[in-house]
Amino acid sequence: MTVAALIQARTTSTRLPGKVLLPAAGREMLAHQIDRVRRARRVDRICVATTVNATDDRIVALAEREGVAVFRGAEDDVLDRFARAAETIAPSLVVRLTGDCPLIDPVLIDDAVALLQASADLDYVSNGLEPTWPAGLDVEVMTIGALRLAAAEAVDGFDREHVTPFIYRHPERFRIRNIRCPEALSDHRWTLDEPADYELLRRILEALVPADPTFGWRDVLALLAAHPDWVSINRDVRQTPNPHAP
Repeated sequence: MTVAALIQARTTSTRLPGKVLLPAAGREMLAHQIDRVRRARRVDRICVATTVNATDDRIVALAEREGVAVFRGAEDDVLDRFARAAETIAPSLVVRLTGDCPLIDPVLIDDAVALLQASADLDYVSNGLEPTWPAGLDVEVMTIGALRLAAAEAVDGFDREHVTPFIYRHPERFRIRNIRCPEALSDHRWTLDEPADYELLRRILEALVPADPTFGWRDVLALLAAHPDWVSINRDVRQTPNPHAP
């Protein structure tokens, strides 16, 4: 059973252009994310799904430098781009990640994949259907069959932009499961969307990567407990509504 992790990434961001290429601890944010996904033991292949825009040539160059697959597709129809990228690998299970999550935890990826692998009754597993985890640790895993149906049948613009709503908004057709965080941590923001987010993530990566590049989400919590003032860096950034919420 082949498991492919697909990372959606592009350089066009209105609030923080080129955010996935910003540096921290000697590497680009997207490179850090690839490093972390590589540590997921249940992931067989990694692919960066970007756009055909010339501005994303730098993302293609980074993916090639890092030795991972890359697919280029439509900017606006993200579901089509994502599904076509998956078809180049034709895995049994697809892990969806967005390129603004450089702290993504490989253990959370493995946990979600394992849950789906263990049950023939599930089509989709996520840790984002309820707001319990820090923003930036979002993982979705789905069967290739569920993804194909979504790509073929979704017509709503929201569904095409956010890739997976067609699946989790139709529980009568797809069997879904959510993974809750053991602690209530949804007030933490570890995603990259604003300059303040970058400042916080840069500090976290530069503090943790040199000491132990295999750090997990609990290590991030411990670091923030030791530097409580860091939490306020992006506290005023308005949280983007979670597209995974039912």
